[in-house]
Amino acid sequence: MHRRLLQTLRALLKLVVLALLGTVAIMLLAVLYVAISTRGAIYRSAALPPHDVVLVLGASIKSTGELSPVLKERADGALALYKAGVVQKILVSGDNATLQYNEVYPVGKYLLREGVPQHDIFLDYAGFDTYSSMYRAKYIFGVRSMVVASQRFHLPRALFIAERMGIDVVGFDVSQQSDDYSQNALREVPATIKALADLSMRRMPHYLGPTFFVSGDGSATWVGSTSQMIYFKDE
Repeated sequence: MHRRLLQTLRALLKLVVLALLGTVAIMLLAVLYVAISTRGAIYRSAALPPHDVVLVLGASIKSTGELSPVLKERADGALALYKAGVVQKILVSGDNATLQYNEVYPVGKYLLREGVPQHDIFLDYAGFDTYSSMYRAKYIFGVRSMVVASQRFHLPRALFIAERMGIDVVGFDVSQQSDDYSQNALREVPATIKALADLSMRRMPHYLGPTFFVSGDGSATWVGSTSQMIYFKDE
């Protein structure tokens, strides 16, 4: 009786291990598929075809209010494309879920300091994840053609989502060769699986709000009632 119980437990453990291995394999294959299907749309220089807008996706902000290295790379990449005439507008999308945390406005101020006029900068305060940023880019900001300025670990997922939403999109790899993105790359596995689930369910972002088409004036996105967006003004 005892031997039979041990055999049953071993068999169950084997099934659990096989199930876990199978799940991991499916996840890795999904990430590989996303990477392969988008690699032809990733550029490593600013010499790429003209598009309407460049999208700067959110990343962490330092406690001092300065841009983190990852976010600064994205902002600088957008600047390079704007100054080269590849795009006419810059859309900054990120997380501003509370008054204490804002990934968007610091990037907007940074772009202003670098000489980009306010009317060419659109701020999206409700880009709580990459899926929401892409959804809002299309349906709130009316984007049809865009470049995503981001790092090599992030671009496949971002481009895959945008393509599935019907946006004409390419990626600009702003990665610095000396930077180590290993931790970020590991997070891309569950993030990619979540993105695929969001696409399959056609998830609606938590917040939509009024439309601000990028063909217009970005200055309108810098102010608004707190019911529409959370924003900060210079003191």
